[in-house]
Amino acid sequence: MNALAPVIALSWLVVLVPPAVSLARSATMPTLDSLRLPLAAMVLCVAHAVIGFAVGCVLPRLIATPILAVADWVVVAFTRSVLPYWPRHVSGQFGSVGYGEVPDLVTAAVPVLLVGGIAVGLVTLWLPLGWRALRVVVAAAIGVGGVLGAYRTAADWPATPPLTGGHVAMVCEGTAPRMCVPELNADRLPQVQRDTAKALRILRASGATSADPRLITDSYADGRQHKPSTDTEWRMVLMDPVRNGSAVYQVVVRALHFRCENVDAVSAHSAWLWAAIKTGQENVYQKRRAQEGRDPLAVKLERQVRLDVVRVQRRSEAEQTRWIKRTLASCPARSS
Repeated sequence: MNALAPVIALSWLVVLVPPAVSLARSATMPTLDSLRLPLAAMVLCVAHAVIGFAVGCVLPRLIATPILAVADWVVVAFTRSVLPYWPRHVSGQFGSVGYGEVPDLVTAAVPVLLVGGIAVGLVTLWLPLGWRALRVVVAAAIGVGGVLGAYRTAADWPATPPLTGGHVAMVCEGTAPRMCVPELNADRLPQVQRDTAKALRILRASGATSADPRLITDSYADGRQHKPSTDTEWRMVLMDPVRNGSAVYQVVVRALHFRCENVDAVSAHSAWLWAAIKTGQENVYQKRRAQEGRDPLAVKLERQVRLDVVRVQRRSEAEQTRWIKRTLASCPARSS
């Protein structure tokens, strides 16, 4: 134990100090879910130290230390480049973990089961209890059981192991609709919520939509586990739109429901531009079109869209209502 303690302590410092410094700099308290991976890593450090100690008891330490250090790194690192996927999962080689995502408990437990089973088996051999032959059998059973258990658990996993999403502190504001975004966007939320509610009221009054969501929440925090939207609860990616000022426009576009899945570009852009002008989001519409490129065809398309919308705006409110309903209900003609 005296030989292992310094190694384990140093490895724990490597695991814990970087995230601790990051949390301290951002004045953030860790959550229980966020501690899942560090705790698993600490257990893995202990298990690897035990295995290394066992090898050092058999081979000369001058040989065992560099060989194990390189072999351990190579084996774990290169599991990302092999198929099937289970070697990377049982080795603890995680891929990218998105915003709001945390590896599931079973995901964190699988590498612990593999390496921990081997380590516990080795410790069993060292125990000065019972018959040596019995200890060998028990140690082998524990080690093989850990390896097989980890393999059987992760054998059918795809490239991405089981993850859970939504581990983000959210703040909500207003009613009709109530809007919820991650806490880091809290300062922008009140204005965005007011502008969104106003835009939806304008669209409903003009006959462009009947949408009246009770809740609009930022689905960015869901990670890859996207939850479906409903008529009363919309889940939209709003992280960047809230920051760059396009969140209200995103909601406006979402509120316009085209009857057909495929709509010609002139009709779609005309409806979006008309709604953007109505709700005060024309600048955002223009920025979106500029981001898509200004090739000659796009310029010609936008010129036609602008002319059509200007003509529509000169009509009465009742005529504009009939136009937007007709535009949303239009479908491209089928070629014969």
